[in-house]
Amino acid sequence: MSAVDARQILEKYYEYANAGDWDRWCDLFADDQVMDEQLAGHIEGLELLRSMMKGMGTMYRAFRNEPVHFLVDGEKAAAVSHLSAVSASGEAIEAEVMNFFRIVDGKIAYMANYHDTVPFQVLSQD
Repeated sequence: MSAVDARQILEKYYEYANAGDWDRWCDLFADDQVMDEQLAGHIEGLELLRSMMKGMGTMYRAFRNEPVHFLVDGEKAAAVSHLSAVSASGEAIEAEVMNFFRIVDGKIAYMANYHDTVPFQVLSQD
């Protein structure tokens, strides 16, 4: 996979997330994807990911994850972003985020994210 293809996948990852288009966002992942998500934990398989993402619309009133930098090296990629969200109860969330991706055959096979979890504590209060 070329760096251009991987970058396009990363761009779509953020575009779909910011549009709240979680179905198309999930389409970016391989059927046997593995995700280490800092809040949700270890997630294996696309169907489990799809079922989890159905709750995003009720978890947040607003959700924006704006990419700042992309780094692509073959099938490995990283993105630095800034997340601004509003919880279902109206609490603001601001966090700097680092995502690591492994992209195989045009799909995200592995993803891990890293961020300060303190701003997300308001989600447990909803």
